[in-house]
Amino acid sequence: MSRTTTRSPQDSPEAGQNSESVLSHGLKQRHLSMIALGGVIGAGLFVGSGVGIAAAGPAIVLLFMGTGALVMLIMRMLGEMSAARPSTGSFSVHAEEEIGSWAGTTSGWMYWLMLCAGVAAEATAAGTIMHSWVSFIPAYGWVALFMVFFCASNLTAVKNFGEFEFWFSAIKVAAIVAFLVLGVLGILGVFGSAPGTSHLTGHGGFFPTGVAGLAAGLLTTISGFAGLETVTIAAAESDDPSRNVARAVRTAVWRIAVFYIGSMAVVVTLVPWNNPKVATDGPYVTVLDQLGIPAAGTIMQIVVLVALLSAMNANIYGSSRMAYSLVNRGQGPRFLGKVTRGVPAAAVLASCVFGFAAVIAGIVWPTTVFAWLLNIAGCSVLVVWSIVCLTQLKMRRRLEREAPELLSVRMWGFPYLTWLTLAGILGVFAVMAASADGRHQLVGTAVVVAVLAGAGHLKQRRDRRAADSA
Repeated sequence: MSRTTTRSPQDSPEAGQNSESVLSHGLKQRHLSMIALGGVIGAGLFVGSGVGIAAAGPAIVLLFMGTGALVMLIMRMLGEMSAARPSTGSFSVHAEEEIGSWAGTTSGWMYWLMLCAGVAAEATAAGTIMHSWVSFIPAYGWVALFMVFFCASNLTAVKNFGEFEFWFSAIKVAAIVAFLVLGVLGILGVFGSAPGTSHLTGHGGFFPTGVAGLAAGLLTTISGFAGLETVTIAAAESDDPSRNVARAVRTAVWRIAVFYIGSMAVVVTLVPWNNPKVATDGPYVTVLDQLGIPAAGTIMQIVVLVALLSAMNANIYGSSRMAYSLVNRGQGPRFLGKVTRGVPAAAVLASCVFGFAAVIAGIVWPTTVFAWLLNIAGCSVLVVWSIVCLTQLKMRRRLEREAPELLSVRMWGFPYLTWLTLAGILGVFAVMAASADGRHQLVGTAVVVAVLAGAGHLKQRRDRRAADSA
């Protein structure tokens, strides 16, 4: 059945709420542009990509080209939907409207779980870096300090989140640009003899580990892009949501591809893929050491720390807004909907508490509870992206019939590229199912998805009965 109801950018708060219960609009275009650009440039690129290189060799460039294309298509779909119907709940709201409550509940809470698990992982890694510099404070002490600081900053005006992310992202982008410039100079022989194609064709060739290596590297590259959706959540709190998210998506898509693919091409051209330092120290540190850049390790540790803190900040923000949106739609405990001075304070606190509890689980049960949580979080982004594809297919057709003027951003090659993207995601699931570790992740994720979808389906049935009896 066609739905013609439109929502406000704040997900239609309940009647009777005053202006203090509505989120503020403190984000500017420059904030959204940097959030879109820097939101997916995290520790996964600076450090985690080394694991992918060690698994796949120089062919990691092709994997990043493939996953980068997938991510660009997903981001374009999100841009189309968010520009037409900006909402704090972003894809979760759209999924509920187009598919049903079960889809909104599943995608929303899976995304919340992923972000909160990310907060725990990033806080732990940041605490470890700080402990290596200031050893008299234990790593968990630094974790607590970071959690308190970013929780407090997210409890204040949303413009504070925007400013933090703007400067964090600016540092990350500047580091990537500097690395690419130095890398190109190194390839040209400015810092010594030019390597040519020796590292691309030697050491076992371009595909040294075969299909198994490509499969292992694929999972690493996919997880490195998680978090790009935050910009469509943040857009609802900007001064002009539709225009701002459209501009942010358009400017970010090709730059993300250049940064990721360009960085990997530089790395595998300048250093052997099987250099053990690529996985242990990180590909960026290894390349800078190879080029003779002084204090390369310290420089990259600072950049990685900034990337981790940026991701923490963005994940606390994104998870709190998603929880707020879900609760406003009757899909969670009502107390999380409390808004104080334009900020969903209860949702911020809940996300931080869950994240800190996950940190404690990582200390007490690192190989059981924490490992299970991270595995579920790793699959969550694929579940979310699948629902995004299905939602965009329905929403695009409805908008073309009912409100074509809202399509300021259009998905390329619709509907063929949308179906191709969905097929690509299903292909990743198939690759995961081929390995024992991947199957464990899929089983755990399937259980969580079944529980959330079941809860959403029950709510959908209750709503339908209430509407029929009205």
